[in-house]
Amino acid sequence: MELPKDLHYSKEHTWVHIENKTATVGITAFAQKELGEIVYVDLPNVNHNFKQDEVFGSVEAIKTVSDLFMPLSGKIIETNEQLLKEPTIVNSNPFDNGWMVKIEIEDLRETENLLTAEQYAQLNN
Repeated sequence: MELPKDLHYSKEHTWVHIENKTATVGITAFAQKELGEIVYVDLPNVNHNFKQDEVFGSVEAIKTVSDLFMPLSGKIIETNEQLLKEPTIVNSNPFDNGWMVKIEIEDLRETENLLTAEQYAQLNN
């Protein structure tokens, strides 16, 4: 299972890349594999605020729909518009072009609630 070590992970299968007070959020390769081929992605509007662990969108696979949970509190500053046209990017590239949203982090201390790559791997073995 691919797990970049420079990312943080949530128990709800999202990954987070943090630069200063900006976080890029996507779903993990484990989540993508469990869901199967993703055919639709529902993302929030820019400027919408979310609390940690709040549902911020959903992904639809051929046989199921799964909610997306925000790993950190913050305001949406960008969404990956490309996923609206090509949701299968999440299947082929969940950690790069398959990112979902970028947020302005409200409280960096919430990163203490996230997992390292090793902790996330242990949780999903």
